[in-house]
Amino acid sequence: MKPVLPHLSRLFGAGLTVLLGTMATVMGAHAQPLALTAFSSVTGQQPPAPWRVVGVPGGKIPLTSFALVELDGRKVLRIEAAKSYANLVHELPAVVPEAGLRLGWRWRLDEPLRGADLRRREGDDSPLKLCALFDMPLDKLGLIERNLLRLARAVSGEKLPSATLCYVWDGTLAPGTLLDNAYSARVRFIVLDSGEQRLGQWVAHSRDLGADFRRAFGKESDAVPPLQAVLVGADADSTGGRSLGHVGDVTLSP
Repeated sequence: MKPVLPHLSRLFGAGLTVLLGTMATVMGAHAQPLALTAFSSVTGQQPPAPWRVVGVPGGKIPLTSFALVELDGRKVLRIEAAKSYANLVHELPAVVPEAGLRLGWRWRLDEPLRGADLRRREGDDSPLKLCALFDMPLDKLGLIERNLLRLARAVSGEKLPSATLCYVWDGTLAPGTLLDNAYSARVRFIVLDSGEQRLGQWVAHSRDLGADFRRAFGKESDAVPPLQAVLVGADADSTGGRSLGHVGDVTLSP
């Protein structure tokens, strides 16, 4: 049997790995509006607070590299994965997203990750992903998943997300594809871009979080739960490959 922490890390994919570190206590609903610190707002190379890097517990897997660089006249986030795993996480107040709340960003894939296949555990990697982490009530989960999540929360000491929605740039799956994470249905993917036809080109996206949540988790919950955090990342630990991409400012807007 695998040790509990590493096993649960991969079982819950982005949801558990993101928040197994020293996640700050989630703020109350009246603390502040939903807002994400812009990458373009800083002058150095380190992502601005409260963005922070979270990797797999135990440090056995190298961290994906995150750095701010000048590209096409603007400061953007450079993400390089090399047999690595990590996410750059921005925690948020526990506020239920208003109707029509949109998650916006632009990204650019410069070096694709070959050999990835999100349908299989052996290929569970992505060269670019942007995820929204939700606090869905546990009574909406099946008995097994509910107990697994409770165990993970007890082990980690954190209130881990019960529903994680990730937008990804995939190598082969068609745009619009919706699928479960190979380790757990608590993490679900929507493919937005695919293949290598647009390598080196900026691609902009604006997503209705409520609509996408209902598409991915609507059979479990008829209401959109509080949004806990947003993350950007890339991983190449399952395939042992390498990828390079860039992400511009991530925004939340009506």
